[in-house]
Amino acid sequence: MPRPRIHDLEQLMDAAERLAVESGASAVTVRALSEATNVSNGAIYHAFGSRAGLVGRVWLRAAQRFLDLQREAVEQAFRLGENPQASAVDAVVAAADSPARFLLEFPVAGRFLLTVRRDELLGASEIPDEIAVDLRMLDRTLVELFVRLSRALWDRSDREAVAVVRDCVVELPAALLLRGRRTPDPAVRERLAAAVRAVVTLPPPTRTPREKEPK
Repeated sequence: MPRPRIHDLEQLMDAAERLAVESGASAVTVRALSEATNVSNGAIYHAFGSRAGLVGRVWLRAAQRFLDLQREAVEQAFRLGENPQASAVDAVVAAADSPARFLLEFPVAGRFLLTVRRDELLGASEIPDEIAVDLRMLDRTLVELFVRLSRALWDRSDREAVAVVRDCVVELPAALLLRGRRTPDPAVRERLAAAVRAVVTLPPPTRTPREKEPK
């Protein structure tokens, strides 16, 4: 059975995203996708190997799109800042605001990432090895971003400093922007930016002796 063309694979993943957003992650099955797209079960299995492979590939595509948008926002902030310190602060704010931008620009993909949790994918015993590796590579990409921002802000890359950046880029957006999985409004985004700016004005906690820097 021939493998579906790249264009067809994109359409299959688009349909899987919509199924998850509209009916929940459990609704994404090979049979349901086949019924929604008129592509045979066999062709879908041939393309993705399993349901876990299908959901994993859709999640990876959405996550990579998000990281691309976030990276572009950070690079723009570094380019346009008035000075190195202001650029660093603006870059952290841009990274923190990226989940809101992603939800607004790619609403289905954004909701998919909120519907299908990454830890559930990694915890699935049937997840293909190559997808698990790719998921962990995304983690490395995020850590590299946190380290870069920490160095730009404080010339530090120890665990405590990187943790403060992670709080700004991950924890604050989750608390302020994504509560109730609603589309973030401008006022909430402004409060998030103000909170991030306030946090990074304070120096991170003192690093502990013999602290290993993130790789």
